[in-house]
Amino acid sequence: MEDDTFAQIKSIVDSLQSPITDLQALLSLLCRPLDYIGLLPPPWRRFNLNPLHGTQTIDIPRAFAPLQRVVIERVLPTWSTVLADEGHLLLADQYFCPDAFSFALPAAGEVVLSAYSILLSSVLTEEPIRLLAKLSSQYPIDRLHTAAFIGNYSSARTSLRWDDCLRNGFAVPVKAANAVAMRDLPSELELATYFNRLSIGTERLVFSLSRSPWQGQVTSVTQLLVKLVNVGVFPSSSFLPPSQPSFFRSTLPTIRGRFREDDDDRYSKFWTDILNSLPSTVAQQTIFSSLCYSLAQLPSPLGVTAQDRGIVVQESLLLHAIFGPLQPESDAWNSVLGVILTNDWNEGHARIFVCWAAGAARALQALLACTLDGWSASEHVKHSLLSRHHYVTSLLLLIVSYFPLQSELVVSTALSPRFVSAVGQYISHLDNSVRRCGMLAAEVVATHAGRNLDFGNWDGDEDEKPWARDLRALCSARDIDFDPWAGAELESPKSEESTPTEEITTAGVLADAETSASKQTKASIRTTGYDSDDSLTGYASPTSSRSASPTPSELEDLEKEPTLRVGVKKIPRPVYLAQLGELVRSSGKVKSGEENLEADKIEMALNVAEELIRKKKDYGTELEENAANLVYGFVSLNDSYELEGFETKRQRAVNALVACCPRVSATCIIEEFFRNQYSTEQRFVILNALVFGARELASLPVHSSTLQPLDNQRTAFPSKTLPPALHQKYLAAGGQDGGAVQGLLEGVTRAAIDRGKEATAEKVPEFVRDRQLRIQKAPKITQAPPAETRALLPGRTLQSPRTTFTAVAAEYFIMPFINRFWVFLRSEQTREERTVHREALHQYHGAGTGLILNPVVLSQFMGSLALLVHAAQNASQWLSLIAPDALELAVTLGTRPISRTIGGDADWAGQPGEARGKEASVLTTALELSLIVLDGCLELDGG
Repeated sequence: MEDDTFAQIKSIVDSLQSPITDLQALLSLLCRPLDYIGLLPPPWRRFNLNPLHGTQTIDIPRAFAPLQRVVIERVLPTWSTVLADEGHLLLADQYFCPDAFSFALPAAGEVVLSAYSILLSSVLTEEPIRLLAKLSSQYPIDRLHTAAFIGNYSSARTSLRWDDCLRNGFAVPVKAANAVAMRDLPSELELATYFNRLSIGTERLVFSLSRSPWQGQVTSVTQLLVKLVNVGVFPSSSFLPPSQPSFFRSTLPTIRGRFREDDDDRYSKFWTDILNSLPSTVAQQTIFSSLCYSLAQLPSPLGVTAQDRGIVVQESLLLHAIFGPLQPESDAWNSVLGVILTNDWNEGHARIFVCWAAGAARALQALLACTLDGWSASEHVKHSLLSRHHYVTSLLLLIVSYFPLQSELVVSTALSPRFVSAVGQYISHLDNSVRRCGMLAAEVVATHAGRNLDFGNWDGDEDEKPWARDLRALCSARDIDFDPWAGAELESPKSEESTPTEEITTAGVLADAETSASKQTKASIRTTGYDSDDSLTGYASPTSSRSASPTPSELEDLEKEPTLRVGVKKIPRPVYLAQLGELVRSSGKVKSGEENLEADKIEMALNVAEELIRKKKDYGTELEENAANLVYGFVSLNDSYELEGFETKRQRAVNALVACCPRVSATCIIEEFFRNQYSTEQRFVILNALVFGARELASLPVHSSTLQPLDNQRTAFPSKTLPPALHQKYLAAGGQDGGAVQGLLEGVTRAAIDRGKEATAEKVPEFVRDRQLRIQKAPKITQAPPAETRALLPGRTLQSPRTTFTAVAAEYFIMPFINRFWVFLRSEQTREERTVHREALHQYHGAGTGLILNPVVLSQFMGSLALLVHAAQNASQWLSLIAPDALELAVTLGTRPISRTIGGDADWAGQPGEARGKEASVLTTALELSLIVLDGCLELDGG
């Protein structure tokens, strides 16, 4: 029966991999597996027309892995927009992140564990990143731990599942950040937010496991803590930026509260078992050091008020609860001792450490011996900073103060040769402040040993005398003897990270808040002072019998009303590029009465074209297979139905084709440019697409289609009769074809001219340049191998590189453009020569209106070529191929007539001076192309 179920699931996978044109069929396929494992939400049960047959439970990781992969690689890239518009995107999300109603089901955990592996092994586009962000917020680490250890699995397989879970979970933020590059990363996947939530989930996991601990659970949590240590979630600093994740900053308020309620000490004991089980001493020291830096800071490190001493006792109890009692024979003794004696702490930390060690007499004795070794070391006395001297001295004296007066251990310490010798080294120190540390230590130890010693001269404010007096007063009583709750109880503000896993916000609360806010705003408006407008009284006007005009939103609702659009065929949103091509390249003649349907098709195609093309950029070979068809369709479109934004949307679609599939689209669009079936407007669309697509590939700024008004009577006239808004609209519509390219060209040309001025002003004498060329030797250090060769090293994963313009400029853009122009020019001149013997009316003119050799189109052609040449300046073929051929073209078109009409061999029927003006535009653009080529040569190799 199980094999039959797997066969049915395989059939569903095969169906999802094939093109699906019906949304209802897609929903039916998606519902069947989810319903079989009990994860299908109730709103979609009506689409499950053919449920899966079977009675036995299936292996969800084995069965759902192919389904999840086909959904993320086939379904969502194609149908995500349609599913979101129709409200069905949550159904696809169920395959990766089951909703809150399924949160506690075992099947949901199995699906989530499999989802992490599938998502991280696929290309992280927009949809996988969105799902990873959703998973990180809705399924924390404690829920994943439950999923990994549930079920009838062997210990080896369970351990393997947990290892995979940890590896995937810790790889999410780094892989997501690398995938988005310069784009915005979801806030849930930002490093600090992600690991702070992971820390909160870890603490919640520790609390839940402490109720019924066993050795396997301790090992799993130990692995988790080691991972957190390795990624830097336990920083050793008291001042952390918001971008730095911190375990204890996120969880310490919760940990304090749980310890207060831990009557049976199970939570505390479980923490101690976990930390003692850490396999690395470095990990233990890192966690202990981070915890110590996260402890409460005393207002005054040497304060002797009841509140200060109560805080010291509270923090020492926290250390005792987490790390257990400090015992010299414990596994964590060396790790803790290394942190206490080597890190840079202040006197407040010394008080906490001594209070913690005072819980066991042997620990206090061992700590005294180790502290005395560090305090009396010759290197410490000579070279340590004053803050270090203060800390070690206060630690030594605080330990001594915890022993009874005339204790045998204190007496032996005071009479030990090591202590006496160290006091002598301190007294002989050149720094008076350091000398005071040795003198104070000698007096306090001698007093506790029952001896009298007084160096005198302790009054005043110089040489750290106030510090010495405060420390002496502190040692007169022990912190451990005070009530920990005598002062104000430690309260930490509830951070955002300490909120529960599921935060439920009702719409009613928000509505009440907005209502109250609006009332307060209205109230504040009413209480304002005198307003001069109050004295104005309007004229009374009779009420109109006409009904109010509908608002735009009401008109939109009426248009969508299904009862008013009976019989109107709705154009489905295309999800495949082949469907998009069918919309823009309708076959056959439009029948009478179907004009509106044809207009709706074109409007739908224009609305979704750019988004769909860019979405398919990295999705298999679909874009390459359909790029040529889409180029033909969009370039040949005409605005026969006067659609709003037609020119802008078509231009954006063609730009996206060139930028996303340059090897196919650029070749097709260049070939189409030299066909005689297109108008001047359509040729401008082609040239603009080449320019903007190339600049996008070259990561150059792509300016908007806002155009500069032309300085002639045709654009100045509308302002006399039209409102300003319509005037601006017609100005943009009339100049959008060439204005964008001309604006870019003027900017590039101006930069080249300015660069030439600077180079001329700073030019060195000619003989100096000649001398440099003669004596300069070739460098002996060669360039490092490119990234492509380094990627072939073992352990590196090859990824499809991003197409840059320098890689395709010569082969697919510039050289085909130039070569195809020479072929076209030769054909046009041949056609003119064949008809030159005829009368003027029957002669062929290659520079006629709307043709390529017309000065308007020709100048735009050279301007576009100039921008392509400028964008390809870093290409390897620039100096050898692109620059010479582009300069030859510019010189030829700028100096020689290309048509008999322009050359003056035929009668010119236009207005006087018009031909000469158009020739000037060609000459200007040729000069600009030549300037860009020469400037590039000077910049690359000095000319």
